Amino acid sequence: MFLFILFYFSYLPMNTVILFVPQQEAWVVERMGRFHRILEPGLNFLIPLLDRIRYVQSLKEIVIDVPEQSAVSLDNVTLQIDGVLYLRILDPFKASYGVEDPEYAVTQLAQTTMRSELGKLTLDKVFRERESLNSNMVHSINQASDEWGIRCLRYEIKDIHVPPRVKESMQMQVEAERKKRATVLESEGSREAAINVAEGRKRAQILASEGEKAEQINKAAGEAQAVIAKAEAKAKAIRMLSEALTEQNGNAAASLSVAEQYVSAFSNLAKQSNTILLPSNMGDISGMVSQAMTIYSTLSKTSQKLPPKELQEKMEEPLNHLESSEEQRTP
Repeated sequence: MFLFILFYFSYLPMNTVILFVPQQEAWVVERMGRFHRILEPGLNFLIPLLDRIRYVQSLKEIVIDVPEQSAVSLDNVTLQIDGVLYLRILDPFKASYGVEDPEYAVTQLAQTTMRSELGKLTLDKVFRERESLNSNMVHSINQASDEWGIRCLRYEIKDIHVPPRVKESMQMQVEAERKKRATVLESEGSREAAINVAEGRKRAQILASEGEKAEQINKAAGEAQAVIAKAEAKAKAIRMLSEALTEQNGNAAASLSVAEQYVSAFSNLAKQSNTILLPSNMGDISGMVSQAMTIYSTLSKTSQKLPPKELQEKMEEPLNHLESSEEQRTP
């Protein structure tokens, strides 16, 4: 003990009346055993024998290695944890007279605070929330060390050691989580593939139906145009025939056309039906032509007097009479 006191006092600067205090240091001076003042960096003067330099405090940032300690988490897992503490002396008077050994006091406070904070967290949260754990440590230490004139700047956890069995279970948990993610990703890929295939089939059916619809529309439009073209051609032919009949020798040309159609009609008899209707004067072609021209002349005169509807009925009467005669003769 005597040697420690001798070493302590030998470490302190001697009162040489004229003193030079280094930068970022604070020398606490006692006069006749009582606190007198704190020497600022630079040139200072003291009274011999009455003044004595009692404490020397460094105002630089101090790094303290917190020893490894054991702590129990909220889920009853024993952990071995150590850290590094960064602090600075803000008030040399409180650091000198407020606590016997500031660094030792802060180290012990950091260890007890760490045990308290780890007891509030589970093992998984200890690894995930190291930043919040460090900030809680700094806040708790500053609340207690304010009376000592010390300010804790930050606390960093160096290593966290878990029991071997807990480490193995954590590795198994990590592997299971990876397998789960792989399975989920594979199932999502299969689902996306099935959706894409279904969308492709749906799109193909829609396009096929649209193509069929367009084909039917084009076909219907083509048929309609064909019907219109036929009707226009027939109307044009009738118009030309009407104009031809009004010209000179038109009746002779009409007689010739009726005679040709008469001969062509008799050439096709008995080809499509077993029932044949023959006129009594089949060999008298000139008489048949005269009869046809007489019917035409009658219809022409009637068409000038009758409306179109009645004219059509008059034109259909010989055909209806012919059909009824055919039904009566059919066995």
